[in-house]
Amino acid sequence: QVQLVESGGGLVQLGGSLRLSCAASGIIFSIYTMGWYRQAPGKQRELVAAITSGGSTNYADSVKGRFTISRTNTKNTVYLQMNNLKPEDTAVYYCNANKGPLVRLEYWGQGTQVTVSS
Repeated sequence: QVQLVESGGGLVQLGGSLRLSCAASGIIFSIYTMGWYRQAPGKQRELVAAITSGGSTNYADSVKGRFTISRTNTKNTVYLQMNNLKPEDTAVYYCNANKGPLVRLEYWGQGTQVTVSS
């Protein structure tokens, strides 16, 4: 079965850094667009960053210049390097794998908590 397993979350102080990892299994990783989403308490889940199978990236305006998404297809892993973290980055971060459009497939990880203290 498909599994997306996130790791790397935790508690960090204002201005600190964290690197999230998401290891995928059960899919042909290289053909999927991989994304990181986050959901803060009382808020909707939002896209943080995504990287296509070809390596194109896009970011939410709130994280541009601070976060970097990357992927290593040989390890079936996508990363999110988060620098200069702010309290408003506090959320559960979810890994997402999706492909389409002819046959739409989408998978989610279980999430990892990121807490930024001030």
